[in-house]
Amino acid sequence: MKSLAPLALFLATPAVAQPVASFDWFEYRGEDPVDRANPPGPDQYRNPVLQGFYPDPSVTRVGKDFYLVTSTFGYFPGIPIFHSRDLVSWAQIGNAIDRPDQLDFKQLGLSRGVFAPTIQAKAGTFYILNTCVDCGGNFVVTARNPAGPWSDPTWLPDLEGGIDPSLFFDTDGRTWILNNGPPEGTPQYQGHRAIWIQEFDLKALRTIGPRTVLVNGGVDFAKQPIWIEGPHIFKKDGYYYLSCAEGGTAEGHSQVILRSKSVTGPYEASPDNPILTQRDLPRDRANPITSAGHAQLVTTPDGQWWATFLAVRPYADDFYSTGRETFLMPVRWENGWPRITDPGQAIPWTHPRPALPAQPAPPFPTNGGFTVRDDFDGAKLPPYWMMLRNPRSSWFTLADGTLRVQARAVGLGDNGNPSFLARRQQHRDATVETVVHFTPGKNGDRAGIAVLQNDDYWLFLGLKQIEGRLVVAVDRREGPGTPAAGETVTTLDAGTFGIAPGNPLALRIEVRGNRYAFSYARVLGSPDLPMMAWRPLTELTTDALTTKAAGGFVGSVFGVFAGTEKQ
Repeated sequence: MKSLAPLALFLATPAVAQPVASFDWFEYRGEDPVDRANPPGPDQYRNPVLQGFYPDPSVTRVGKDFYLVTSTFGYFPGIPIFHSRDLVSWAQIGNAIDRPDQLDFKQLGLSRGVFAPTIQAKAGTFYILNTCVDCGGNFVVTARNPAGPWSDPTWLPDLEGGIDPSLFFDTDGRTWILNNGPPEGTPQYQGHRAIWIQEFDLKALRTIGPRTVLVNGGVDFAKQPIWIEGPHIFKKDGYYYLSCAEGGTAEGHSQVILRSKSVTGPYEASPDNPILTQRDLPRDRANPITSAGHAQLVTTPDGQWWATFLAVRPYADDFYSTGRETFLMPVRWENGWPRITDPGQAIPWTHPRPALPAQPAPPFPTNGGFTVRDDFDGAKLPPYWMMLRNPRSSWFTLADGTLRVQARAVGLGDNGNPSFLARRQQHRDATVETVVHFTPGKNGDRAGIAVLQNDDYWLFLGLKQIEGRLVVAVDRREGPGTPAAGETVTTLDAGTFGIAPGNPLALRIEVRGNRYAFSYARVLGSPDLPMMAWRPLTELTTDALTTKAAGGFVGSVFGVFAGTEKQ
């Protein structure tokens, strides 16, 4: 097993002399109207428990400790790992994919890469199973400590064409692996998939024996159910229960349950499926939570049942830029079947906490209204910072309370690894600010902040050289049919405001649903770097930075960027 290298260390020294942008700090703050309207009581928690782009949660318990992982697709580092003792207060303790040579995301679209992971543990070893879509297939990584380091991938070729692998440890000592895969024969309709099972050699980390279909299509094949996926098996009262997502990840999403007396089936479906959905609620309801599914059930040490799952919070219709998020709800049992929501029941914004000792707040808040300021005074970035795809070279440093980012000829729209470091947008209404120092060397050099949904949809605010002039500019890319480098929406001659190359400039992007406001301020000097009043530059209204418009499975992120024109 290779040693863990902090992100800031293996990206230490720029290899080629290029303009370098320096960032003094980066502040994110957000609060939504629903946060103020639904404050949790002293014995309540707030949904979602992980706001922002934290989809496809998988949860497991080891003793009194809960561990949770989520999807990250084409972002690096990938697969964040969270720890909790109360299912409510989650602290990120690491990332499973944190070395560039573990996986290769190539130039894949941002919604490819690592899909829904699962985390499980047995006899002191932790296992994460995952699918690197278009970059290797299904694999397993292991660790003795869930915080890492995690092993290099062991590939699972028998699962070719499948996604969403998970393990089941049976009471007889045998281990089984489940996954979504193509059905036997020719698919009968679009979205026709199957759930497969095969025995797994836990010591050799390989599949053994025959593969068997447990579910063909879904709980009612006559209705042509789509995208049966995310399978998990657990055992209770002599039954093997198979829990799966069904209906796709949009508004038709749901969770279904089946059971059998044998791990390999046949499985009967609950007469009251789905056990979780929001598709039966009015679309025009206020403050909706939609698209709920991809649940995993877990028990507390005293035997209570809970479920984590994904859902989304649209700001209007089916438009949301925050991505799919992690929610928590209790599970109750009726007539031998579990249930998370009743028909027509809305997922609550607040709910009584699990009967577990409340834990301290995590180092970085994960829900409600909050502010997080990064002063760049540590040896490495906090674990929630990400970049697009694997780094191919060394292009940023942390030193003396400053983040320095090398401007390279890799743009935000190039399906590469641009000089862009980002954190998730976690609120419908959010604001990010930073102070940048930058001296461009040629036309097209630019540095500042950006909000990005994927390579084709983003907005940038910063300093840029155009025709030999230093300007404050807003650039936009709104679709694959537009230039990869984006189009300049508006500019302000920096000299007219007394901004010279290399002098500090404060930048701000505010988002309120689908309205984006861009502002700047002159920084007067040290040591406290006081700023003049913020001055508006422009505003844009667009739904382009949403999953509905941009497609894919990710949410928007805010971050710092530096780039140069291709020669």
